Amino acid sequence: MSNYQYIVSARALLKALNKAKYGPMWTTSFAGYTNVNLASAPLLEQVMRQEGKYPIRDHMEQWKDHRDHKGLAYGIFITQGQQWYHLRHVLNQRLLKPAEAALYTDALNEVISDFITRLDQVRAESASGDQVPDMSHLLYHLALEAICYILFEKRVGCLEAPIPEDTATFIRSVGLMFRNSVFVTFLPKWTRPLLPFWKQYLDNWDSIFSFGKKMIDQKVQEIEAQLQAAGPEGVRVSGYLHFLLTNDLLSTQETVGTFPELLLAGVDTTSNTLTWALYHLSKNPEIQEALHKEVTGVVPSGKVPQHKDLAHMPLLKAVIKETLRLYPVVPTNSRIITEKETEINGFLFPKNTQFVLCHYVVSRDPSVFPEPDSFQPHRWLRKGEIQHPFGSVPFGYGVRSCLGRRIAELEMQLLLSRLTQKYEVVLAPGMGEVKSLYRIVLVPNKKVSLRFLQRQ
Repeated sequence: MSNYQYIVSARALLKALNKAKYGPMWTTSFAGYTNVNLASAPLLEQVMRQEGKYPIRDHMEQWKDHRDHKGLAYGIFITQGQQWYHLRHVLNQRLLKPAEAALYTDALNEVISDFITRLDQVRAESASGDQVPDMSHLLYHLALEAICYILFEKRVGCLEAPIPEDTATFIRSVGLMFRNSVFVTFLPKWTRPLLPFWKQYLDNWDSIFSFGKKMIDQKVQEIEAQLQAAGPEGVRVSGYLHFLLTNDLLSTQETVGTFPELLLAGVDTTSNTLTWALYHLSKNPEIQEALHKEVTGVVPSGKVPQHKDLAHMPLLKAVIKETLRLYPVVPTNSRIITEKETEINGFLFPKNTQFVLCHYVVSRDPSVFPEPDSFQPHRWLRKGEIQHPFGSVPFGYGVRSCLGRRIAELEMQLLLSRLTQKYEVVLAPGMGEVKSLYRIVLVPNKKVSLRFLQRQ
């Protein structure tokens, strides 16, 4: 294991060890803050149900440092208070409700069709004619293509060969930003001029923002061209950013500050979760076969699933829930309640206390999930099986819950249903066990290589 992997893996292990030693609540100090760590479902519920109107998820100091250094506006992840509330209220539109997310079904199915074409090309290039050597890499391309299409109505070539250079640069920059952020977070600030990580971190963010700004500028130019050609009545309001800009809901600064962050959020959630789901389905052929039977019973092979079809696929949804339980995309989150004191288990904490929510540890609690380390999607289908509603909350809860949850769920359900229709997925020879790596978000510790066998 590399030093980098050791650092990030040790964080998750340490929280589990601390819970075993101190119980489900303990304090730690980091970067000048005293954190109250919570590692049980009832404690998470107590904090989340006491949120006020403007809860803070995290100070995000390193993200702020980059924005301040470059003179950029804060985006939705790092604004606070009333400014955050305004941004969140605006961005909720056309995303938050299931019926609104359903409007993106055709766009997602279009991207998924191109993904399956690309998947078949990769399979054909392998020695066995059916193997994908790096599933998470390919799914990352799918997720980026999908979120760009939804946000900007723009295809960016992620599923082409070769990928356009600016798209490839963005993909590399995101991975490097997360890698460098680990060092930037844990090393003291005085090391920044002496070690390479801080400069690399800034450069990575610059590339991410450059890509986002290019997409925004193109959309603004399209809207201006429509205005000049046909006047305000001739503007066809369609995609997400188009809707926000033509209704004057966001300023230019707010748009530039927020949309690169939305790109990040729209990629890691789906690509990593889908990788884990396919890995576990390949290890559990009986579950995979039951899922195939469910999907094809609703949508026969050759037909494209629609949003209404997903309501009749409970096992499909359970597979995704179980995957997110085992591998919450953000394994550790936090809450800072600024408006009032907070009472947890009879202890009264002052305003501005930072509560660290240990989702990874909580979602593997055997008192809530029997055999917590095993992949059992059917546990979500048995009435009364799930003992606590806060045992697994991968998309968060309340006003600071995941903005793109409905889009992410729709994308994952559509893709898994279509892959299950067409292929049997098995582990590539010599694949071995895949473990999780704590890289701010939770990722596989090595390339996941799978074989996709065409169903007859």
